[in-house]
Amino acid sequence: MLTRLTLMLTLTAVTTSVMGQVPLVNRLPGHPAGAEFRIGSVEVTADITDQVAKVQMAQTFRNVSRRILETQFLFPLPDDVAINGLTLIVDGKELPGELKPKDQARREYEAIVRKQKDPALLEYIGQGLFRTSVFPIPAGQERRVEIRYTQLLKSDSGLVDFTLPLGTVKHTGQPIDNLDITVRVKSKNELKNVYSPTHDFDITRANDNKAVCRLTLTNVTQPDDTRLLYGIRGGEFGLNLVSYQPDEDGQQGYFMLLASPKVKTKKGQDIPKTVLFVVDRSGSMSGEKIKQAKSSLRLMINQLEQKDTFNIISYSSEVDLFRSELELVSDDTRTAALNYVEDIYSGGGTNINEALTTALNQLQDNDRPTYVMFFTDGLPTVGETNENAIAASVDKANKVHARIFSFGVGYDVNSRLLDRLSKDQRGTSVYVKPDEDIEVAASNMFGKVSTPAMTDVQIKFAGAKHDGPGNLVTRTYPSDLMDLFRGEQLIVVGRYRNSTPVKITLKGKIAGQSHEMSIETNFGNSSETRKNQFIETLWATRRIGEIIDDLDLKGQNRELIDELVALSLKHGIMTPYTSFLADENTSFGDRSRLMTQAEGRSDGLSVASGLGGFTQRNFKSELKRASRANSPAVQDAAEEADSAVTRRLGSLSSSRGRAQTTPSPSGVVSGRAIGAGGQASRGVDGKKDAFGLSEDPGKEKRQVAQRVRRVGAKTFYWKNSEWQDADYGILQKEVQKKIVEVQQFSDEYFTLTTLDRGRYSKYLTVDEPMLIRIDGTNYRIVPVKKN
Repeated sequence: MLTRLTLMLTLTAVTTSVMGQVPLVNRLPGHPAGAEFRIGSVEVTADITDQVAKVQMAQTFRNVSRRILETQFLFPLPDDVAINGLTLIVDGKELPGELKPKDQARREYEAIVRKQKDPALLEYIGQGLFRTSVFPIPAGQERRVEIRYTQLLKSDSGLVDFTLPLGTVKHTGQPIDNLDITVRVKSKNELKNVYSPTHDFDITRANDNKAVCRLTLTNVTQPDDTRLLYGIRGGEFGLNLVSYQPDEDGQQGYFMLLASPKVKTKKGQDIPKTVLFVVDRSGSMSGEKIKQAKSSLRLMINQLEQKDTFNIISYSSEVDLFRSELELVSDDTRTAALNYVEDIYSGGGTNINEALTTALNQLQDNDRPTYVMFFTDGLPTVGETNENAIAASVDKANKVHARIFSFGVGYDVNSRLLDRLSKDQRGTSVYVKPDEDIEVAASNMFGKVSTPAMTDVQIKFAGAKHDGPGNLVTRTYPSDLMDLFRGEQLIVVGRYRNSTPVKITLKGKIAGQSHEMSIETNFGNSSETRKNQFIETLWATRRIGEIIDDLDLKGQNRELIDELVALSLKHGIMTPYTSFLADENTSFGDRSRLMTQAEGRSDGLSVASGLGGFTQRNFKSELKRASRANSPAVQDAAEEADSAVTRRLGSLSSSRGRAQTTPSPSGVVSGRAIGAGGQASRGVDGKKDAFGLSEDPGKEKRQVAQRVRRVGAKTFYWKNSEWQDADYGILQKEVQKKIVEVQQFSDEYFTLTTLDRGRYSKYLTVDEPMLIRIDGTNYRIVPVKKN
């Protein structure tokens, strides 16, 4: 028996971006997606030279059925993007194909969708189509399919945009064994900023004209579309602005500013710095901890430069110094310091206050960048033990504005104290779990601060047409800017009041001398910036981190709780204090009740130490320094913190003699459920729809991790046996009652998919009931009944 499947390999674009895509399988009636074949591997190599991208993608298909599969590739191609040299090769044989214009392609898309009752293709409405001839895959065999093309990438405000939409692989219903992406960028102009809003690429920079970006994933069930931006403007420092303005009238926009120094400096231009190593040697540090701490010290001491000054302060109940004053790095002082580290032993209490003030009192030079690497694994037990008093004492002693980087080792630290010290002294807190390597965390952090390029950084925004009240930009994060370091990238996000030309000035000190540079660009309007929706979610991620920080360090605040609930609800960013939003029985209409629940859960911040304190501050830190929304680090930290808070609430409830009533939605995180690119976790029964969700919406117990999903600019919650748009959930009841029902695959349904050049099509590709708000109207999408 021969079965015909339609495989889709797409090349699409987001405005000025080129995308290469891996195959999508449209399932036939009676044949579950992915039941008859698997994608063994996907390999993508892209070489970009001066904005010309040569892309090669190879996919290995394995026919796991007992029948021959006849396959055909469809390539959606936008007609506003220049693609040259498109070639499809199957096992070394080039296959012919034909290009169909956009209008004809749309009719073919709709015909396939209607026939197969599969809405997956709808996201390609409005694009052209390249169709290949049919070729077979015999039972039990593999076919390697390659596609090669050349594309001219466009540049906008000095940023080049390259995108690979991998998201359609989720429609296959089976995970990809291996996904490997390598993007090599070369430019005659110096590369400055290199940034991915979608994935944590491993980016290496051999020099200022080359960058190699690698991404390797295994057992990939829900890959997001992959996007890479790189800047080719700037002198000593690269500055690039990316903006996004929502459609709502009067809505403030969101911006992301990228700032990067040159990778390499001329000989002798490195900025001398001072580093103080303050290391805990109390009794609790005995064993493996002290071994790792000493190894970390040796590594950092060996990375000091000849013009640097340094000292080592080890402390327990008493404080001991390597030298009575700062030492200039030389072969002799480095050897002596390493010998001092070798003799450090553990024992005694923990005198944090005296250790830090002793270190800071050695500093006198305001012009030299100074960093304090502070290690501790416990609570202050000797001398001053009040965390507010310690913070005030440290602030008074820090006369040269040294930055403090705190390393909390294990669960026994006073994590709230570490966060307070880091925030007051413009540094960062890093938390190391008991089973993690201290040396890795320390080397990663010291690698960032070891080569300062500019200190005392300030960024100013001046709008040519801004004559209204208030500043042109508001709520920028990080609120206290870090120094700029070689090989590192500063990411600043914020809000802007209106679309206008803007002059951005970067100011700071280089080797004690004032330096500044400026760029003139624009804050874009809604029609120009639609592809940059990720900026809003990134801003919301950092803003939530700042809110939690304020609640943690300053106490409960009703207005902040309200904002926390609103941001979590809109963006699907679940925190330990708002994860109840994902519960099917939680109504969004009673805002006061939602705030009360969030307030009760945020009481967990009163725990300063232990597992609960550790995981909550670690989550907060991940939010505040997030470089992209829905990163795995943020998701993992959220799950751990949510579990700790839930256990605490359960313990409190048990101690009061009543059952725990607060839901325990551990793992409810935007991106862990479904992220910005439409990610989802596996359904309860292993069967998934187009978004990777359970194909049986009638399940009484839908997994919590399936109750939230983020698609494009919208967040959906599973309520009342349907997906409800968060924008609908917060409406007044009178407005909620006005609903237009639309039957899936009807003419009205296809009209919705084509509105505004297919803008809403990606929201309508799911085979489950959906209530969505589009252009001020509530639509209920009623799916067709399954045979």
